[in-house]
Amino acid sequence: MTSSVKDRVFAAAEQISAERRPTVSTVRAAAGVSNADATRYLKEWSEEKLAAGGQVAATPPALLEQAARLAAACWAEASTLAAERHTAVEAAWAQERRDKDLEIAELVADLDKVPAEKEAAAAEFKARITSLESQQRTLEKRLADLGSRLADIRVEEREAASAAADAEKKLAAAEARISTLEKVHNALLQRVSPETKPSDA
Repeated sequence: MTSSVKDRVFAAAEQISAERRPTVSTVRAAAGVSNADATRYLKEWSEEKLAAGGQVAATPPALLEQAARLAAACWAEASTLAAERHTAVEAAWAQERRDKDLEIAELVADLDKVPAEKEAAAAEFKARITSLESQQRTLEKRLADLGSRLADIRVEEREAASAAADAEKKLAAAEARISTLEKVHNALLQRVSPETKPSDA
């Protein structure tokens, strides 16, 4: 797993170095690794690059004798090259320092974003809690209203049932009274009607 992370960091550093100096932030984003891994392996990559640039090829044995005879003539040129090398090293060191300063500035900028992001997340979370609490209060009120309405409906239902029962009783009593009145009426009619007399022969 570590080897895979290292390979990704080295690959990202090589790709970024083709355009500009790689930093921990750019390598971390390109390789998709943690800040610690990016810092660790980018340092190894930089050290390997510096070591590879500073290596001097071994002198072939056939040239050793010629080199000894030409040592005096080459001394001046070697001194010049050493001075140029020193200048290049100083320039590289200065560039590395600038790169480190930029890297530190990027890290500080990233750290500065954390409190703001945290506050934004907290504000959003608080707003959601407030919204949910408001919705809960609304639902509770609606539930209470529905409960009250249900209680009223049940009371009305009981009253309607009672009224219906009373109406049925009154209807039954009225029907019984009508039946009785009809019987009395028929009996009166029979009593009041004259009896039919037989006709004379």
